[in-house]
Amino acid sequence: MSQRAKTAKPGRIDCVPATLSEFDGVRFLHLDSIWVQGAMRIRKPQQLELEYIQRMMAWMLWRDTRTLGQGHAVQLGLGAAALTRFSHTRLKMKTTAVELNPSVISACRNWFHLPADDERLTVLHEDAGAWVADAANWGEVDVLNVDLYDHEAAGPVLDDEEFYQHCRAVLADGGLMTVNLFGRSASFARSASRIARAFGSDQVWHLAPTREGNTVVVAARGVTVPDREELERRAANIESRFDLPARKWLRLVRPLPISIINQIRD
Repeated sequence: MSQRAKTAKPGRIDCVPATLSEFDGVRFLHLDSIWVQGAMRIRKPQQLELEYIQRMMAWMLWRDTRTLGQGHAVQLGLGAAALTRFSHTRLKMKTTAVELNPSVISACRNWFHLPADDERLTVLHEDAGAWVADAANWGEVDVLNVDLYDHEAAGPVLDDEEFYQHCRAVLADGGLMTVNLFGRSASFARSASRIARAFGSDQVWHLAPTREGNTVVVAARGVTVPDREELERRAANIESRFDLPARKWLRLVRPLPISIINQIRD
């Protein structure tokens, strides 16, 4: 997950051990490197600490306010469990996290307030690519958060068109996906074009990059975007209920650049 790295696919990298650091009241998760996999403010564990993690919740703008706590939320890549905790504890959604590295799961249970599995929470020690490719999961997900990086933070581990087609397949009608695009050799245009081919260019948006370089992409399956007035109402509701900067998100949302759309058409 993270400003700097995350999970993997069997055969691509080994599962390196999760390590911890703390600074100024914030606990950080690493994969045996300096790159940050996730973070949690120790005195406020339910708060979304990292800016890009907050932006991974931008899907809430595309969803009717009355349905925010309904449905099934899935995280591909556990990181420091921030999105999983938020979906399960704050939104009270049915929540599933898919994480390949067992030491990340253990660290989240022991150090990052990840609750034990219950009737609404399931943490799976599985490969994210295989999970979305399993037809048994297709059409079962309302919100999909994708944050898959290895310990070297070069770019997304799973980033081909087939993977994004499977991500669309797991979404129910009206479902939404957010993807963190980050990495030293990552390419927003390359990844966004693959997402757009899988979802359709009229169903893909992005937020302006964070200062650290994380660009969050939002993709939908059959969503009609409401008018600006309704979006502003939704943003105000999100801010008042969940203390998230949703009105700022609204200012940062962009359609796909025309250069990417033309590339898809070609």
